Amino acid sequence: MKAVRFHQHGAPSVLQVEDVEIPTPSTGEVRIRVAGAGFNPADNGIRAGFLPIPVTLPHTPGFDVSGTIDALGDDVSSLAVGDAVIGFLPMTAPGAAAEYVIAPASVLVAAPTSIPLADAAAIPSAALTATQALFDEAGLKEGQRVLIVGAGGTVGGFAVQLAKRAGAHVIATASPRSSASVWAAGADEIVDHTASTVLEEVSEPVDVLLNLAPIDPEEFTALVGRVRDGGVVVSTTAWMPAPDDESRGVRSVVVYVRSDAEQLARISSLVDSGDLRVEVARHVPLTELASIHEQSAEGTLRGKVIVLPTAA
Repeated sequence: MKAVRFHQHGAPSVLQVEDVEIPTPSTGEVRIRVAGAGFNPADNGIRAGFLPIPVTLPHTPGFDVSGTIDALGDDVSSLAVGDAVIGFLPMTAPGAAAEYVIAPASVLVAAPTSIPLADAAAIPSAALTATQALFDEAGLKEGQRVLIVGAGGTVGGFAVQLAKRAGAHVIATASPRSSASVWAAGADEIVDHTASTVLEEVSEPVDVLLNLAPIDPEEFTALVGRVRDGGVVVSTTAWMPAPDDESRGVRSVVVYVRSDAEQLARISSLVDSGDLRVEVARHVPLTELASIHEQSAEGTLRGKVIVLPTAA
């Protein structure tokens, strides 16, 4: 089969399309014929070596997958050959930028049927991150106000939709380039962070501050002042701490997304019910994955990219 692999950490040029043996599932695992692999900025960090996630070299990137099960390992009874599935793969294991990938059966759920199967690879880690940040960590409730910094990205798009569906008042930061998508996701207010500061535009207190983007530490600390007493600061920026304010009971947490099949199944159902939209900017073959990594490293990548299991 064809797979993208890197044999050493480094620049995007270390990614190569190679011929490798089709893997065989072990006990509790299945083999998936890949329909799509979602590219994530974390893939770029793992390849470059600055994200501390240990992988065995050579490594195939791509921890978000959609596809069809084509082989079962022993002791797998919950899935069948031919099932269309999505999953958030273990980040340390070989990924989905290949024609086939092995996955633990426990992380897979039925793919939504209302969108193309390849596009469903945009869902797992991004939607799980948004869900876990807003509800597991922040405990967002109906009637609360949430400020989402960096709402123009993939996680932000899911976060805006999920928060609005929960009955929250959603204030989102976005550039003019992504504002139309953020409005469509359901934001009640949008702050153009390219024209003014969030501090200038947000004067009323919020119950939850969700940060999804690189932000100046001083600005981040100042934004905590906009969180009401007893509120929550949640951040996905693992490379920097999330500030809090103990004197006012404002706590903070940095989210590290985890696989949760029950949550992912609910998310898939929301897509099929029309309550959650999935946006994909473009599809690329395996041969273009290195250029996607390069664009991500340069900060010029826009929108969700799905890698298709083709070499040309």
